[in-house]
Amino acid sequence: MPKQEAPLHQLKNYLPEGSFEGVVHYLLHYKVQLTITRERKSVLGDYRNSHLNKNHRISVNGNLNPYAFLITLLHELAHLFTFERYGHRVQAHGQEWKNEFSKVLEQFLAKQIFPADIQHTLLKTLKNPAASSCADTALLRVLYKYDKKREGVLLIESLPAGALFSIRGGRVFLKEERVRKRFKCKEIATGKIYLFSPVYEVQAVNTAN
Repeated sequence: MPKQEAPLHQLKNYLPEGSFEGVVHYLLHYKVQLTITRERKSVLGDYRNSHLNKNHRISVNGNLNPYAFLITLLHELAHLFTFERYGHRVQAHGQEWKNEFSKVLEQFLAKQIFPADIQHTLLKTLKNPAASSCADTALLRVLYKYDKKREGVLLIESLPAGALFSIRGGRVFLKEERVRKRFKCKEIATGKIYLFSPVYEVQAVNTAN
């Protein structure tokens, strides 16, 4: 996937006001090679530890809103801090990483950078950070409010039961009942059943004649 190395002065364009200096401190101190990528559906960011003659490398999706971008970058920096202390001796998202993420997140929460609703959700996150922002439904839901909206695109939880929707690639589904934390949906072409996160982005299908 094409990547663009981010000159530090351009990083301000991706971050919320008041966070740039704190972020740059870590990037320079640890000699991080930061790259900004196109949208990746499966991950929001990525970390690769330093080895041989290569520096620590972090990538973050460039389509994220500033608050999501900062949270993702801090998530990846926490991996770096964990590696510096423990190497490969601990699990990627074990308690050691959770501790590091909570500590760095607290620093930025203290700066009052985030809107009140995101701040409130992140304070809950501090107690037990999710291994991926994509897995934190409450956080995704509140961050979605600050995304640039695309016509016809909405969260699946906002559709009524029995509604049709499509996803990337044009596959069409029928929304059915909720099963625990996810929605049961039937693919129209195959009849197969899939489970969708309530905060998965979909395109509503207009069935009007």
